[in-house]
Amino acid sequence: MSSSQIPFQNTYARLPENFYGRTNPAQVPSPRLIRFNEGLAKELNITPGDDLAEIFSGNRIADGSEPLAMAYAGHQFATFVPTLGDGRANLLGEVSGKDIHLKGSGRTPFSRRGDGKAALGPVLREYILSEAMYALGVPTTRALAAVTTGEKVIREEMLPGAVFTRVASSHIRVGTFQYFAAHQDNESVRILADYVIDRHHPEAKETPKKYKAMLQGIVDRQARLIAKWMDLGFIHGVMNTDNTAISGETIDYGPCAFMEQYHPATVFSSIDRNGRYAYQNQPAIMIWNLSRLAECLLPLMQEEEGSEQGALDAAYEVLNSFQTTFERAHINGLRSKLGLATEHAEDLDLAADLLQRMAANQADFTLTFRRLADVLEKHEDYPTASLFRDPSAFTEWSQRWQSRIAQEDGTVEARIASMRAVSPIYIPRNHLVQEVIDAAVLREDFTPFERLLEVTSKPFEERLGLDHYSAPAKPEERVLQTFCGT
Repeated sequence: MSSSQIPFQNTYARLPENFYGRTNPAQVPSPRLIRFNEGLAKELNITPGDDLAEIFSGNRIADGSEPLAMAYAGHQFATFVPTLGDGRANLLGEVSGKDIHLKGSGRTPFSRRGDGKAALGPVLREYILSEAMYALGVPTTRALAAVTTGEKVIREEMLPGAVFTRVASSHIRVGTFQYFAAHQDNESVRILADYVIDRHHPEAKETPKKYKAMLQGIVDRQARLIAKWMDLGFIHGVMNTDNTAISGETIDYGPCAFMEQYHPATVFSSIDRNGRYAYQNQPAIMIWNLSRLAECLLPLMQEEEGSEQGALDAAYEVLNSFQTTFERAHINGLRSKLGLATEHAEDLDLAADLLQRMAANQADFTLTFRRLADVLEKHEDYPTASLFRDPSAFTEWSQRWQSRIAQEDGTVEARIASMRAVSPIYIPRNHLVQEVIDAAVLREDFTPFERLLEVTSKPFEERLGLDHYSAPAKPEERVLQTFCGT
């Protein structure tokens, strides 16, 4: 039996012991490898052996790994919880500068009343969503492995258990800073900030105010991330501060979803009863989350600025830049989807007009933008207009849009290609993900899982015979609520 070679480093484990709890994953009775991401493993310089199921179920601790559960706090739907932490996860260590992290690997010192386990459905969901987001060009955690455990976990019913392995630039969150700030442990905040600078923002060390520079880097990354979400119709669903990664990556795919019928107030998460994390609220929520991070950094920034007011002014300056960076990235993304390479003052109004008409006519977000290129290619508004309850709503807008297009240089062919390169045809629609989960949980059939992974790995490349994967859900197929699960 060959052993996997995983070149672990453990820089987080070298931080003070109040940053984590040392704990090994729980043993499981009969691990079986469902999926191993060989391409990602190669990027990480991992040499797979015959023991992948044992390692990525947690049954075997790989050589060099020092498992731990990370400590953090967090605002959950605006209510602050001072101690959260990895209650069902283990950081195995870093490989090639990336965290290797098990989810659903059993109880930890932060588990409280939970069992620390994960059901198969949410594991498959996170695998699909994270890899689809990567293929769409969105900063995200990645999926390395999924393993069934051979045991049942108790939720509303008995479900097959599984463990998910994800890869991230790091798993440090806004809530990690909040954990130490809440305990008035400024020295640990400093240690954490210096660690983040070394790992994510080394350029900050070249500036006279490195903590302000670090905050600026984090704000910039998050502004561009949220713009990507908005341009794809993605709704995270649970943007708590403990689910906001310092790295600027999308993390924790629980009740997330891609919109079908466009409406800015769309919510899917079953626990978001008041719409706090609705699609249209995501930019404002991210500013709110980043403001909580800035509060944690104020003591460090006060030393840099020389006064409390100076620190506040510096923090506000950085936070206020979010909106400018976000709006620039968002409108540039919309311009690309509309086939516009130059900037005109009326472009934002043009895009907003389309979105308003989509909302009023229950048009599918993904297909509307994808089919705009067809209008140019076929010289007709149909079938794009047929996505609208009142097709004339689109044809009226299309006349205005094509007048704007006429002001652009370049060939029609190049414009069509550029539009199709930013507006996907295949996304992991809710009902498709549910089909995958039902097949795996009810019939132990992973063929639909593999097929959906393959289709969404090339989201911009339209292929024959895949209409099932591009079509919106039929009324009886619609999944209107999503749930936290892993």
